Amino acid sequence: MEITEVRVTLRNEDKLKAFANVTFDDEFVIRGLKIINGNSGYFVSMPSRKRSDGTHQDVAHPINNRMRQKIEEAVLSAYEAELKSAASRRGSDTKGPAKGHDAADDLAESDADGAPSYPSQAAG
Repeated sequence: MEITEVRVTLRNEDKLKAFANVTFDDEFVIRGLKIINGNSGYFVSMPSRKRSDGTHQDVAHPINNRMRQKIEEAVLSAYEAELKSAASRRGSDTKGPAKGHDAADDLAESDADGAPSYPSQAAG
């Protein structure tokens, strides 16, 4: 299973830095991965839902560490590329979205959970 596309939507929040959608084999997409700035650096959180007891459960996740690492590397690489692209659009450095501006406004609408939503493509 190959990762064929990663879309990143930047956020201007303390811990949540971006949402990502990952497409596999141009046939299957997982939406709502989160790029988090944790205590020991950036990491990718899988999409989850809140259970009635207040805990969170992954909606989708890799079965083994090899695939988890592959996804994390692809998502973080796409995140770095999007930061650079956003900085060049602003005409400044690569330190992230400008204060007061959420780059996601330029890229996608969000659904009720805050995950980015993109227009569906009609099969033709």
